[in-house]
Amino acid sequence: MPRTSPPVLLVILALTGPAPAAEPLGPAGAPASAFPKPDRPVAEIVAAQWALEKERERADEFGQVVRLMGIRPGETVADIGAGSGYYALRLAGAVGPEGRVLAEDVIPRYLAGLSRRVRRAGLANIAVVRGEPHDPRLEPASVDAALLVHMYHEIGQPYGLLHNLAAAMKPGGRVGIVDSDDIPARHGTPPALLRCELAAAGYRETGYTVLEGGVGYLAIFEAPAPDRRPDPRTIRPCSDEASRGAK
Repeated sequence: MPRTSPPVLLVILALTGPAPAAEPLGPAGAPASAFPKPDRPVAEIVAAQWALEKERERADEFGQVVRLMGIRPGETVADIGAGSGYYALRLAGAVGPEGRVLAEDVIPRYLAGLSRRVRRAGLANIAVVRGEPHDPRLEPASVDAALLVHMYHEIGQPYGLLHNLAAAMKPGGRVGIVDSDDIPARHGTPPALLRCELAAAGYRETGYTVLEGGVGYLAIFEAPAPDRRPDPRTIRPCSDEASRGAK
């Protein structure tokens, strides 16, 4: 049996070896303890992706979201809870070589798999970022748009995450949340509950669309300026039951 030459072996190791550890990009924001706990269930994180990629492609989920969000070449876009990288890899093409994608997650095995996938794809405009459940740990005033796709219902401290995310947004930065119109226990977020929690964190809704293909809805919000964020001590948790009926 022929022996593998050293150069080939080095290439194999480079492609299959351990991915470099992802690190935070920005300083820590307000601690989770500063915020009230949500008055609703929090869904368990069960997978790195919401559905099979081929199914999402048939529904043109990504295309719909990018068009509605107005994502343009040259922008910096954060994929919060990037998971397997379905959005992050596609966003790399949408923002182009002059743009930047921040693929953020909190689960080590997701970050390792995402790092390997980005490296194999040779996408230099994606940075894999290790955040915290209540804080994406992104650079201040660095993000044009942020996406939270099929994961909002899994956020254990939504008020903290939204507060700290706002500090990373540029003035007028837009935040898009894709989710199913269902209760958190069934891996969705009722739109009225979402609106209540975002408003409590100082965000202003600018758009709402039911996406085609049965992939949920997209709600778009403008993030508050850092000095316009509510004091965490004044936030009152939104009730799941009280807001479930309104759309």
